[in-house]
Amino acid sequence: MNKTVIIYIAVINVITFFIFGIDKWKAVHNRWRIREAVLFGLSIIGGSVGGLLAMNTFHHKTQKPAFKYGVPVILILQIAIVCFLTFYLKK
Repeated sequence: MNKTVIIYIAVINVITFFIFGIDKWKAVHNRWRIREAVLFGLSIIGGSVGGLLAMNTFHHKTQKPAFKYGVPVILILQIAIVCFLTFYLKK
């Protein structure tokens, strides 16, 4: 895997982790919340690991089925895509 891709994945996961954490803080303090579409979008563009870690760390969105099952499915699909591309590109 290319160094740029690894840096991108690390950065997007850190950002996603902190955005989930900020949303949890806002929920506790009755502040204006971050849209769920943003949280899902960050997960889809590569931050699914950060999203899952944040969900477990902050106990945030763990009761919502869309997140409880959606983020792990996104991660599984991303892993499958990376495996497929890695195998396909080696040929």
